[in-house]
Amino acid sequence: MQGLGDRIRAQGQPSESCGLAAADQRSLLRLIFLITAGTLAFFSLLQALETRYLLAAGEILTSLLLFWAAWQIAQARNITLWVYVYLIPLFCFLVYIVSMPEASASAFVWVYLVPILSYLLLGRRAGFFLAAPVITLTALAYLWRFGFPADPQGWIDVGNAMLCSLLVLVFVHLYEGRRAAAQRALRNMAEIDALTGVANRGHFQACLERSIKEGTRTGSAFVLVVLDVDLFKEVNDRWGHDAGDAALRHICSCMAERLRATDYIGRLGGEEFGIVLSNTATPAAVQLIDDLRNRIVDNHLQHERHSISLSATFGLAEWPADGDSVETLYRSADRRLYRGKAAGRNQLVSGDNA
Repeated sequence: MQGLGDRIRAQGQPSESCGLAAADQRSLLRLIFLITAGTLAFFSLLQALETRYLLAAGEILTSLLLFWAAWQIAQARNITLWVYVYLIPLFCFLVYIVSMPEASASAFVWVYLVPILSYLLLGRRAGFFLAAPVITLTALAYLWRFGFPADPQGWIDVGNAMLCSLLVLVFVHLYEGRRAAAQRALRNMAEIDALTGVANRGHFQACLERSIKEGTRTGSAFVLVVLDVDLFKEVNDRWGHDAGDAALRHICSCMAERLRATDYIGRLGGEEFGIVLSNTATPAAVQLIDDLRNRIVDNHLQHERHSISLSATFGLAEWPADGDSVETLYRSADRRLYRGKAAGRNQLVSGDNA
């Protein structure tokens, strides 16, 4: 069961290594583009006043490019690629300005932005592997430009700057780990059924809607399955609610053993579950679900030295043949589910004439 729960949590979600969720990542990147563009435009004016016309021209062109990127980011598909395209040239530029012959010693302060931007936009793992080398290169460029200190006071100044940058990296690394863990916990609370570990109704509904969009784009059929645990009230009444909870987890375990990594499962409420069988037509779905039905019957629940027999009834509906929307698919699957229950339970009904 846990393996299927992990897949449900992972499908359709941003990777934890990507830091912020996609929408937040996009909004933050747009803001960073605008701030960087404005900053470069200001510095280009200062460079021009210092008669560094080539550098001023480069900064103003980069500023215009960033303003354009801020406008385009809403339509961008691969946000992570945009992040790297922005961060790598920016960090190379930071190393360059520290090592310039006419560089100010205070230019080193910009390195403090490196871990913050890296971790915010890329997450803990990728952020570290980008930020750590850049900080090291910037420190080496600083020492190459200004040389090693000749007195204790000089070493104190250099030590303060470099120790501060190292501590910023460490603190941001620790904070990002805790933030990602908190985000995972909140996401699980919002999307995962606490009892069974599978998707809750809201998240399953989102998975179904996403399957319809994907099917519309690719033309691939899929099957919605609605199942209801037979005589579940009798399990609670005879063996207790703990046994009822164990029965629901047992049903999910059977599904995890039989379903594929590309399938979705969610608890719709009470003893009712939904399954989306991706890239599957009705004949293949019938074979898979009938095997699942038999697996549930054959594998009794072992609870407190009792062997409890379970079964379930299934209603199937194929997109788009049986419905082209969430509502029509549910209606078709529910109608067939109740036909199966009326026919004696432990049934699989895949058509209105079956």
